[in-house]
Amino acid sequence: MPNTIHIPTPLRPFTDKKESVEVSGNTVGELLADLTTRHEGLKRHLYADDGKLRNFVNVYLNDEDIRYLQREKTPVKAGDSLSIVPSVAGGVR
Repeated sequence: MPNTIHIPTPLRPFTDKKESVEVSGNTVGELLADLTTRHEGLKRHLYADDGKLRNFVNVYLNDEDIRYLQREKTPVKAGDSLSIVPSVAGGVR
């Protein structure tokens, strides 16, 4: 069974407007690598030039923030889902 990555609305133009994409891998990093291989336009939005996830990109594995797990080395099981959630900044003073 493949894993699913849920794509936020601002990034859907890079996934042919798909709300979610099925990917394969054994870790969060492998799932994201599969995603960016299939949809190359996403890579520059998710990763900095040094190859690390951008600070404003939050990734959740089954509702758990990977920053509090093993980050991209977090293992996944068949059927797990990832959600990419860009940080929201701004507001009114």
